[in-house]
Amino acid sequence: MGKFKFIATEIPDLYIIEPTVFGDERGYFMETFNDEFLPYVKHLDGSPATFVQDNESRSRRGVLRGLHFQKANPQGKLVRVTQGEVFDVAVDLRKNSPTFGKWVGAILSAENKKQFYVPEGFAHGFLVLSEYATFVYKCTRLYDPASEGGILYNDKDLAIDWPTDTVEELLLSEKDKKNSTFADLGFAF
Repeated sequence: MGKFKFIATEIPDLYIIEPTVFGDERGYFMETFNDEFLPYVKHLDGSPATFVQDNESRSRRGVLRGLHFQKANPQGKLVRVTQGEVFDVAVDLRKNSPTFGKWVGAILSAENKKQFYVPEGFAHGFLVLSEYATFVYKCTRLYDPASEGGILYNDKDLAIDWPTDTVEELLLSEKDKKNSTFADLGFAF
């Protein structure tokens, strides 16, 4: 029996993952990654990919990071939250995809222990809903600042339903405030 349940979303190749959690009065144990992921982790061309970089961020309530992507070196990301809660979003930027420009969002938290696999060819972002959140993710390619791209989180064409009513103030980086609109993006994978 597998240690993970891979739940398909309405966008092909984008999965919510539920790990098997073993717990008792002492606490819990779970695997966060093993070779069960191999059939799902691919480069844009369909060839197998491996994770080459792990990242971690800590943010306070109201921080919205994204929507980010890398043009020349697209990153697939396996994301999860180890403290707190976020609303995590992936937007399909694959020009030949029937779901191009569509998005899926998921609540990820330390409590629900869900993970989100965001394949290469997607923009990604998250909003912190708890007092603080620690966000951990694996990437299929190294960070390449020269290849960065972004879309405004509140783009009217994407119409992402961010749960902003749960935060007092949105906090964005100066870079994210200047991201492109989806219509003006002029880029797709």
